[in-house]
Amino acid sequence: MPQTGTTTARRSQVPVLDSTMSYVEAGASGPIVLFLHGNPTSSHIWRNIIPHVAPFGRCIAPDLIGYGQSGKPDIDYRFFDHVRYLDAFLDALDIGDAVVVAQDWGTALAFHLAARRPRRILGLAFMEFIRPFERWEDFHQRPQARETFKALRTPGVGEKLVLEDNVFVEKVLPASVLRTMSDDEMAAYRTPFPTPQSRKPVLRLPRELPIEGQPADVAAISEHDHRALRLSTYPKLLFAGDPGALISPQAAREFAAGLRNCRFINLGPGAHYLQEDHADAIGSAVAGWLPEVIQASRMSEVA
Repeated sequence: MPQTGTTTARRSQVPVLDSTMSYVEAGASGPIVLFLHGNPTSSHIWRNIIPHVAPFGRCIAPDLIGYGQSGKPDIDYRFFDHVRYLDAFLDALDIGDAVVVAQDWGTALAFHLAARRPRRILGLAFMEFIRPFERWEDFHQRPQARETFKALRTPGVGEKLVLEDNVFVEKVLPASVLRTMSDDEMAAYRTPFPTPQSRKPVLRLPRELPIEGQPADVAAISEHDHRALRLSTYPKLLFAGDPGALISPQAAREFAAGLRNCRFINLGPGAHYLQEDHADAIGSAVAGWLPEVIQASRMSEVA
């Protein structure tokens, strides 16, 4: 565990169900700030954001099961599998009340956690989030990306693209970052997925996206979690990039306006992996927002 007062990130692992989960931790005092990544990334995507936040909270960034340096058990890697392993991870670290910072599938996990345990969510900062998409035309800002995801969900085609060609890491990821990723940065994202079998989680999650009501169980739970999000009162911070990927800045602004106690920040030019293009802006904004979250928590306790 980190020494008191340190902001240097330390990596640890903890037994979780039938496997292990790896996580990065920094900071020692203040609220727990839980960072949840998406597909096909890991805690690595928060590396330049956590240093901004660690002086003000205890930052914990797990690698989701099957990702990063976490174990790769023989499971289906459905959304509900990630829920089970994340719940067990939080229990293992005795994480109760927390501020959650999330992107991509990390947002779906955050929304589901918040719907079930709203009093444990001190605040929620999120970006490029998962939501139910009524039509394929509503999914993604780029038609070319839409066609790619249709291919990923096609039996046989998706297997070749992801399991054999590793297209999600090699093509989709760098194409969704505006700047050019360095060799070292790409290596950090390649390392967890050296074989077709290891890429199974990367293929599953595109097939879990709730698009046109399918898969039905994920679509239903996403609808439920979004209803809970709209009713929630804890502080929220929504980041967007232009043009974005899953959501445009205009749509994100309107979404924020439909939530209670939600501040909107347009980061400027950005696609999907906003942490790679705007780490300093995101980190500074979250750090500056934390005192407001803590104050709101104290007021709710008094009330």
